[in-house]
Amino acid sequence: MTMRILVTRPREDGAETAALLAARGHDALLSPLLETRWFDGPQLDLAGIAAILATSANGVRALIRRTSRRDVPIFAIGPQTTQEAQAAGFARVENADGDAATLAEAVPHWTTPGAGALLHVCGEQNEGALAERLTRHGYAVRREILYVVEPRPLSPEAMMALRDGDVDAAIFFSPRSARIFVEQAQGLPPSGVIALCISPATAKALPHGLFREVRIAAKPNQDALLALA
Repeated sequence: MTMRILVTRPREDGAETAALLAARGHDALLSPLLETRWFDGPQLDLAGIAAILATSANGVRALIRRTSRRDVPIFAIGPQTTQEAQAAGFARVENADGDAATLAEAVPHWTTPGAGALLHVCGEQNEGALAERLTRHGYAVRREILYVVEPRPLSPEAMMALRDGDVDAAIFFSPRSARIFVEQAQGLPPSGVIALCISPATAKALPHGLFREVRIAAKPNQDALLALA
């Protein structure tokens, strides 16, 4: 069944998601609720770094703005981040195919604490849970905050579509985007809309009963999320 699906992720990733939905026969309405702003600065010092932890495609995009090196291994959180690192030309890219907890569990299969420090490239809102997990297991982890993701308003087209009941589903890739949607959609109760969530934490950010149905991806990645539609 063809659905009209509201895509809320940042434009650099949302355009790809919209294209994938269109290929599945759906009508995608792109209205980014988040926008990425990159931090300028000097080239990163990668001396003594055994591997780089990338927990989003944005982390890789920020990284390549601050270093020309492609010889340091990338430990990626999932498929999309892996693809971004491979496209950027990194020689070794490992895919945890999960979330931050899965990545933390996978790291010991790829390197040991004595091999060198790990560099986590991340955004300003990152809470540091991955670094804390790995530090408890003896790894030296350095965090580099290379960008910030800022909220954006729903587009007029998206507002009108929600008001007119012309949206079948809304897709959420993070708890933050879910919370922003709830704030922006006040007065436009999406009671007929299905919420497609990448994780239980994302679904938890949505008030109970706000949506007609809430579906959670079997794995925290884009392929599993799109399969919900």
